[in-house]
Amino acid sequence: MPVTLTRLADLAAHRFDDIIDVRAPAEYAEDHLPGAISLPVLDDAERARVGTIYKQVNPFTARKLGAALVAQNAARHLQGPLADKPGGWRPLVYCWRGGQRSGSFAAILAQIGWRVETLAGGYKAWRKLVLEALDTLPGSLRLVLLDGNTGSAKTELLAHLATRGVQVLDLESLANHRGSLFGAMGPQPGPKAFETRIAVALAALDPSRPVVVEAESARVGDRMLPPALWHAMTRAPRIELTAPLPERAAYLARAYGDVAADTGRLLATLDRLRPYHPADRIAEWQALAEACAFEPLAAALMQHHYDPRYRKHRARVAVPVTPLPAPSLAPDALPALAAAIAAETARLLPEEPCR
Repeated sequence: MPVTLTRLADLAAHRFDDIIDVRAPAEYAEDHLPGAISLPVLDDAERARVGTIYKQVNPFTARKLGAALVAQNAARHLQGPLADKPGGWRPLVYCWRGGQRSGSFAAILAQIGWRVETLAGGYKAWRKLVLEALDTLPGSLRLVLLDGNTGSAKTELLAHLATRGVQVLDLESLANHRGSLFGAMGPQPGPKAFETRIAVALAALDPSRPVVVEAESARVGDRMLPPALWHAMTRAPRIELTAPLPERAAYLARAYGDVAADTGRLLATLDRLRPYHPADRIAEWQALAEACAFEPLAAALMQHHYDPRYRKHRARVAVPVTPLPAPSLAPDALPALAAAIAAETARLLPEEPCR
């Protein structure tokens, strides 16, 4: 019998040895189940070819060609990635709707003797669970936003909070982006993959305990936050870190070392600020970048660009805000600051008793 999932957490409960996505590579790249490996039974060109024959010739000819291609690709996987799998190996195989592609591959694996199972409804059923989770779970969570001007070490403090056992939702990590114009860390997940990452993270949280999440805009890099999550964040109480400008500048110079090390990238990013600032100011910032004066550059960017925008945004916030002084953002000061945030979180949202 195919495996039926009623919640995202059910996937981990089954404890499969491997999860195999047999869809075409382009489908896998768009999104896939967490931890799934790509072993396509039809590649992108083969899938398009079979689909064209199905529509323009007849289904029988398309199925015959598809079966031959599936057999060829299955043999390649068996002699390659699956060659060393033991007799007791237990994989989960899925395709788009849990139909012919996953069924054909699973039948071959079962004939070998492996304890293979397929996913009822395939990726389409998984995607439905993701969308349901994104729509319903945010409203059940007890969120606390960690706010503070640029350079307040909010993301690093989330990591310190997690080591203390505090529940956190690190949206920047899920989006592979630090949020600001300078925050690119490499390719971001696609929109559907980003939603899957968020949904799985939400499903792992305990709704009876507070969850600390960094105060973000509705967009992290090029990825939009799910509407229900963004709505819940706008209504959550906030802890606002208040750190001196020199401390924030020093922190940014450390945290954005990858950006500072690439002068060309830094100059190009500064050039993107021209619509918002006079030409002479942009020239001053680029001169600081070329002189490797990263702390003065960070301070100037915050003073003239980021801090005014934060003030404008906060003027629209209509939720309780608790200021928390952060006199130092040095590495050895962050654990104590995280402890203070944890204590304030517990005060704002005491953990609910067991029901």
